[in-house]
Amino acid sequence: MSARATSTLKLRKMPGSPLVWITLITLFFLIASKASAQNAPHSPGWVVLPVEEYRTLHARAYPTAGDPEPPPVEATLTRVDYELRINGDLASGRATLTVDVLKDGWVRVPIPSGLLVREARLDGRLVSLVPSTAGKSGGQPSALLSHPGRAILLLDIALPVVLSAGEESISLPSTTSGVCRAAVQLPRQGVDLKLSGGLVSEKSESATESKWIAYGRGNEPLTFTWRRKTEDHRTTQPLRLRGSLTQLLGLGEDATSINAEVNLEVTQGAAHEVRIEIPEKVTINQVLGAVVADWEVKSGQLSVTFLEPVEQRARFVITGETRSPREGQIEVPILRLVDTERETGGVAVEVLGAGEIKDVKSEGLESADATDLGEMVASRQSQSLTAFRFRSSAAKLARSLTVEVARYTPQAVLLANVEEARYQVLISSEGKILVQARYAIRNNQRNFLKISLPPGATLWSASLAGKAVRPGQSPDGSLLLPLDKARSGEEAPEFAVEVVYLARGNAWNDKGQFRLVMPALDLPVSRTGLLVYHPPMFKVIPEQGAFRMETYANPSSAALNPPAAFGSGAGGVSAGISGGASAIASSGPAAMREMAAAPLSPFDVDGKDEVKAKQAQAATQSLLDKFRADALAGKRAGILPIRVSFPVFGPSLYLVSELTGENQAPIANLTYQHDKKAGGK
Repeated sequence: MSARATSTLKLRKMPGSPLVWITLITLFFLIASKASAQNAPHSPGWVVLPVEEYRTLHARAYPTAGDPEPPPVEATLTRVDYELRINGDLASGRATLTVDVLKDGWVRVPIPSGLLVREARLDGRLVSLVPSTAGKSGGQPSALLSHPGRAILLLDIALPVVLSAGEESISLPSTTSGVCRAAVQLPRQGVDLKLSGGLVSEKSESATESKWIAYGRGNEPLTFTWRRKTEDHRTTQPLRLRGSLTQLLGLGEDATSINAEVNLEVTQGAAHEVRIEIPEKVTINQVLGAVVADWEVKSGQLSVTFLEPVEQRARFVITGETRSPREGQIEVPILRLVDTERETGGVAVEVLGAGEIKDVKSEGLESADATDLGEMVASRQSQSLTAFRFRSSAAKLARSLTVEVARYTPQAVLLANVEEARYQVLISSEGKILVQARYAIRNNQRNFLKISLPPGATLWSASLAGKAVRPGQSPDGSLLLPLDKARSGEEAPEFAVEVVYLARGNAWNDKGQFRLVMPALDLPVSRTGLLVYHPPMFKVIPEQGAFRMETYANPSSAALNPPAAFGSGAGGVSAGISGGASAIASSGPAAMREMAAAPLSPFDVDGKDEVKAKQAQAATQSLLDKFRADALAGKRAGILPIRVSFPVFGPSLYLVSELTGENQAPIANLTYQHDKKAGGK
């Protein structure tokens, strides 16, 4: 034996599994090699092991299972049942607590707070309640349970009855239980009960007492509030009823749709149902309303039953249909309320589809405006709507309505169109572009014309039929110009819309390409004419595209023909057109100063009348000075009525195109080259 060894183990006949033997043999060789290294002599057949190494080896050979995890909670309050009886200002009875204990050993189960507990029993034996001294429920009594499983804890409790404003109430405290049931007996009859925090499942009343059974949510207090029932003789009084019946009938080609809105007013008694007379061949499809329980059509009357007796007001809607002729004389079915002291309302008729009402014959009705019959009729946008009001009378008057309907063949109607668009464009070698755009428009129903100028363009003026207008602006930055409308039944006449704007492009070099983009309209354009004036030292050739080159021709639309023609330029092109352009504030003083400083072409004015030209230029300069002074003074600048002629200079090209779609910008691509023969350097 070694001096360090505290115990010896005999390994000759050790029982155990093969795994144990393998482990021991391995350990044996390790120890033997260590012993041989120390040259310590031992008797044969024995191995010396320290006690700690043996325990480690035994634990590996026979591992033990881990300790089970403790439950998340020690105990749960599963259900609370109350059996209470009201005696004066005290409610006493029993509370049954169903508790499920999950932990071994002693656990603490809190009693619902606010209960006055007189005694507690567990499995028929009295138990003591221990007050808590820590936690949120300090001072709240608790029951101590020692065995896992389900336990029934019986509590003899009492609650105070609270009296306030003629009402009595008791409040059961909130708990952590999933189910809370309460049965309350009151030795009194003829009381009204209100419950908060739960739902009454059963209510009974005998000659001596009232009993209620309710279920609560568990996490909210369950409060019973009762008071003496007030006698109401309203239901025993004779029914007095007033009503309003408004009908809207749509005369279609195959059938007539019926929509009726009924409003009832009970002045005495209570209405359990209401009856409505239904004409023959009228089919009721649906009756909708918050108070409607059921409806039935029998013997020409519609009976509508309510969920509860109506004591004040009620409203519901009736939908139905009937067969009627496509055109000609049509008798309109009229619904009527039964057993009402007074009936108000009216009837409205509209023609669905292409048609109109030619003649009307009525009895017991008065002509009225659609807005007098309520929202259901006032919201209709039909052009052939006819409305009538019921004639007021103490006696039941006969009512009838016959209309004569004429049908038409539907045809497409053009709302608005640009018959012709004409552009005059003046291009300088610096890339500046001055554009005068004129449009001949026919309009039936459009309110505005939307014009999207090219990016970076500055509007100078806008006019409608020769009168200056101030355009609006849409959210996307486009211009909105007001349009004239044609009267009903008349053919829309043509009128002119004109805008003048300045744009900037790239300067012209010896040769290159130039892209000319015109404004985009939200209306289709039938035909377009583009007259381009370019610098005389360049030779310009249009490329193939939407435009093609033709000989100049005057506008075919009468709205675009100028009131007076001046001298003609080369190629038969009109040298100048007197415009009614009016600069607006958005152009800015710099743009208007550039416009005023532009030299007039010799073709713009008559050479014999130079005095008038100088006077016009002086008037323009005075308006510019006034605009500049108002801008410096902070005054709001309006539309300035500046009348100038579109400047014409240099050779021209005339391009045409047809059928430009709406919201599409016409584009002309030009190729230019410096022409030395023209005198350019």
